[in-house]
Amino acid sequence: MGASDGIKTLDILAEQFGRLSGIGRRTAMRLAFSVIDMSDEDAARFASAILDAKKNIHCCPVCQNLTDLDVCPVCSDPTRDRSTICVVQDTKSLMAIEKVREYHGLYHVLHGLISPMQGITPENIKLRELITRVSEDGGISEIIIATNPTAEGEATAMYISRLLKPSGIKVTRIANGIPVGGELEYADEYTLQRAFEGRREF
Repeated sequence: MGASDGIKTLDILAEQFGRLSGIGRRTAMRLAFSVIDMSDEDAARFASAILDAKKNIHCCPVCQNLTDLDVCPVCSDPTRDRSTICVVQDTKSLMAIEKVREYHGLYHVLHGLISPMQGITPENIKLRELITRVSEDGGISEIIIATNPTAEGEATAMYISRLLKPSGIKVTRIANGIPVGGELEYADEYTLQRAFEGRREF
Protein backbone atom coordinates (compact mmCIF):
# COMPACT_ATOMS: atom_id res chain seq x y z
CA MET A 1 0.00 0.00 0.00
CA GLY A 2 1.41 3.36 -1.01
CA ALA A 3 1.35 6.61 0.98
CA SER A 4 -1.50 7.97 -1.12
CA ASP A 5 -3.59 4.86 -0.35
CA GLY A 6 -3.08 5.40 3.38
CA ILE A 7 -4.21 9.02 3.12
CA LYS A 8 -7.23 8.01 1.07
CA THR A 9 -8.22 5.45 3.71
CA LEU A 10 -7.83 8.04 6.45
CA ASP A 11 -9.93 10.52 4.47
CA ILE A 12 -12.69 7.92 4.06
CA LEU A 13 -12.68 7.28 7.83
CA ALA A 14 -12.78 11.02 8.57
CA GLU A 15 -15.58 11.44 6.05
CA GLN A 16 -17.66 8.86 7.95
CA PHE A 17 -17.12 10.70 11.24
CA GLY A 18 -18.03 13.93 9.47
CA ARG A 19 -21.45 12.50 8.66
CA LEU A 20 -22.29 12.56 12.37
CA SER A 21 -24.38 15.48 13.58
CA GLY A 22 -22.30 18.37 14.92
CA ILE A 23 -18.96 16.98 13.72
CA GLY A 24 -16.96 19.34 11.51
CA ARG A 25 -14.10 18.47 9.18
CA ARG A 26 -11.30 19.18 11.70
CA THR A 27 -12.99 17.23 14.50
CA ALA A 28 -13.71 14.36 12.11
CA MET A 29 -10.04 14.18 11.19
CA ARG A 30 -8.99 14.20 14.86
CA LEU A 31 -11.38 11.34 15.55
CA ALA A 32 -9.99 9.43 12.57
CA PHE A 33 -6.44 9.83 13.89
CA SER A 34 -7.65 8.67 17.33
CA VAL A 35 -8.93 5.46 15.77
CA ILE A 36 -5.65 4.94 13.93
CA ASP A 37 -3.78 5.32 17.23
CA MET A 38 -5.90 2.60 18.88
CA SER A 39 -4.59 -0.89 19.41
CA ASP A 40 -6.13 -3.58 17.23
CA GLU A 41 -8.10 -4.83 20.25
CA ASP A 42 -9.49 -1.39 21.09
CA ALA A 43 -10.39 -0.74 17.45
CA ALA A 44 -12.22 -4.07 17.31
CA ARG A 45 -14.15 -3.25 20.51
CA PHE A 46 -15.00 0.20 19.11
CA ALA A 47 -16.31 -1.27 15.86
CA SER A 48 -18.20 -3.97 17.75
CA ALA A 49 -19.85 -1.38 20.02
CA ILE A 50 -21.12 0.52 16.99
CA LEU A 51 -22.53 -2.61 15.36
CA ASP A 52 -24.09 -3.84 18.62
CA ALA A 53 -25.74 -0.47 19.26
CA LYS A 54 -27.11 -0.36 15.73
CA LYS A 55 -28.41 -3.91 16.01
CA ASN A 56 -29.88 -3.82 19.53
CA ILE A 57 -31.11 -0.28 20.16
CA HIS A 58 -34.68 0.39 19.04
CA CYS A 59 -37.66 2.56 19.93
CA CYS A 60 -39.64 1.64 23.03
CA PRO A 61 -43.06 0.49 21.80
CA VAL A 62 -44.74 2.65 24.46
CA CYS A 63 -42.94 6.01 24.48
CA GLN A 64 -40.53 5.77 21.50
CA ASN A 65 -37.50 6.33 23.74
CA LEU A 66 -34.33 4.57 22.59
CA THR A 67 -33.67 1.36 24.48
CA ASP A 68 -32.09 -2.06 24.17
CA LEU A 69 -34.84 -3.62 26.31
CA ASP A 70 -38.31 -4.76 25.30
CA VAL A 71 -39.74 -1.70 27.11
CA CYS A 72 -37.59 1.21 28.27
CA PRO A 73 -36.73 1.58 32.01
CA VAL A 74 -38.98 4.64 32.44
CA CYS A 75 -42.10 2.96 31.03
CA SER A 76 -41.47 -0.23 33.01
CA ASP A 77 -40.90 1.63 36.32
CA PRO A 78 -44.03 1.09 38.47
CA THR A 79 -43.22 4.14 40.62
CA ARG A 80 -43.63 6.66 37.78
CA ASP A 81 -46.70 8.90 37.62
CA ARG A 82 -48.64 7.41 34.73
CA SER A 83 -51.11 10.30 34.53
CA THR A 84 -48.53 12.70 33.04
CA ILE A 85 -46.64 12.49 29.76
CA CYS A 86 -43.78 14.84 28.90
CA VAL A 87 -43.31 15.24 25.15
CA VAL A 88 -39.69 15.80 24.06
CA GLN A 89 -37.87 16.14 20.76
CA ASP A 90 -35.33 13.37 21.28
CA THR A 91 -33.74 11.02 23.79
CA LYS A 92 -31.03 13.59 24.60
CA SER A 93 -33.72 15.94 25.90
CA LEU A 94 -35.26 13.12 27.94
CA MET A 95 -31.88 12.36 29.52
CA ALA A 96 -31.39 16.04 30.39
CA ILE A 97 -34.76 16.18 32.16
CA GLU A 98 -34.10 12.93 34.00
CA LYS A 99 -30.88 14.38 35.45
CA VAL A 100 -32.93 17.04 37.27
CA ARG A 101 -34.83 14.30 39.18
CA GLU A 102 -37.85 16.59 39.61
CA TYR A 103 -40.13 15.11 36.98
CA HIS A 104 -41.60 11.70 37.84
CA GLY A 105 -44.06 11.08 35.01
CA LEU A 106 -43.72 9.30 31.67
CA TYR A 107 -42.37 10.54 28.32
CA HIS A 108 -43.08 10.53 24.63
CA VAL A 109 -40.15 11.02 22.25
CA LEU A 110 -40.98 12.63 18.88
CA HIS A 111 -37.62 11.99 17.17
CA GLY A 112 -37.75 15.36 15.46
CA LEU A 113 -39.71 18.59 15.12
CA ILE A 114 -42.08 19.83 12.46
CA SER A 115 -40.06 21.90 9.98
CA PRO A 116 -41.62 22.54 6.56
CA MET A 117 -38.42 24.27 5.41
CA GLN A 118 -36.55 20.99 5.92
CA GLY A 119 -39.39 18.88 4.58
CA ILE A 120 -40.27 17.45 8.01
CA THR A 121 -44.03 17.10 8.35
CA PRO A 122 -46.12 15.71 11.25
CA GLU A 123 -46.07 12.34 9.47
CA ASN A 124 -42.26 12.23 9.72
CA ILE A 125 -42.14 12.30 13.53
CA LYS A 126 -43.75 10.13 16.23
CA LEU A 127 -46.96 12.17 16.52
CA ARG A 128 -49.36 9.45 15.40
CA GLU A 129 -48.02 7.22 18.16
CA LEU A 130 -48.66 9.98 20.72
CA ILE A 131 -52.26 10.52 19.62
CA THR A 132 -52.94 6.78 19.63
CA ARG A 133 -51.40 6.45 23.08
CA VAL A 134 -53.49 9.30 24.50
CA SER A 135 -56.71 8.01 22.96
CA GLU A 136 -56.18 4.47 24.28
CA ASP A 137 -55.05 5.42 27.80
CA GLY A 138 -57.88 6.93 29.82
CA GLY A 139 -55.65 7.68 32.80
CA ILE A 140 -53.68 10.56 31.29
CA SER A 141 -54.53 13.95 32.83
CA GLU A 142 -51.71 16.19 31.57
CA ILE A 143 -49.42 16.44 28.56
CA ILE A 144 -46.33 18.59 29.16
CA ILE A 145 -44.73 19.77 25.92
CA ALA A 146 -41.00 20.22 26.44
CA THR A 147 -39.74 20.80 22.92
CA ASN A 148 -36.86 23.24 22.45
CA PRO A 149 -37.81 26.97 22.41
CA THR A 150 -36.94 27.34 18.73
CA ALA A 151 -39.27 28.25 15.87
CA GLU A 152 -39.64 24.53 15.06
CA GLY A 153 -40.14 23.63 18.71
CA GLU A 154 -42.85 26.24 19.20
CA ALA A 155 -44.61 25.27 15.97
CA THR A 156 -44.58 21.61 17.00
CA ALA A 157 -45.91 22.49 20.46
CA MET A 158 -48.79 24.48 18.99
CA TYR A 159 -49.61 21.68 16.55
CA ILE A 160 -49.72 19.10 19.34
CA SER A 161 -51.87 21.40 21.48
CA ARG A 162 -54.44 21.77 18.69
CA LEU A 163 -54.49 18.01 18.11
CA LEU A 164 -55.08 17.21 21.77
CA LYS A 165 -57.52 19.99 22.65
CA PRO A 166 -60.63 17.95 21.66
CA SER A 167 -59.57 15.22 24.11
CA GLY A 168 -60.07 17.53 27.07
CA ILE A 169 -56.66 16.61 28.50
CA LYS A 170 -54.69 19.48 30.07
CA VAL A 171 -51.84 20.51 27.76
CA THR A 172 -49.01 22.63 29.20
CA ARG A 173 -45.78 24.12 27.86
CA ILE A 174 -42.58 24.43 29.90
CA ALA A 175 -41.77 28.00 30.92
CA ASN A 176 -39.26 30.22 29.18
CA GLY A 177 -36.48 29.49 31.64
CA ILE A 178 -34.80 27.94 28.61
CA PRO A 179 -33.46 30.79 26.45
CA VAL A 180 -35.12 31.28 23.07
CA GLY A 181 -33.23 29.25 20.49
CA GLY A 182 -31.69 27.07 23.19
CA GLU A 183 -31.71 23.31 23.53
CA LEU A 184 -32.78 21.30 26.57
CA GLU A 185 -29.77 19.00 26.47
CA TYR A 186 -27.44 21.96 27.21
CA ALA A 187 -29.56 23.57 29.95
CA ASP A 188 -28.40 23.33 33.55
CA GLU A 189 -30.50 21.43 36.09
CA TYR A 190 -31.74 24.54 37.92
CA THR A 191 -33.00 26.12 34.68
CA LEU A 192 -34.81 22.93 33.72
CA GLN A 193 -36.37 22.67 37.16
CA ARG A 194 -37.67 26.25 36.95
CA ALA A 195 -38.96 25.64 33.43
CA PHE A 196 -41.10 22.73 34.65
CA GLU A 197 -42.29 24.55 37.76
CA GLY A 198 -43.43 27.53 35.69
CA ARG A 199 -45.11 25.61 32.88
CA ARG A 200 -48.20 27.29 31.43
CA GLU A 201 -51.39 25.84 30.02
CA PHE A 202 -52.21 26.27 26.32
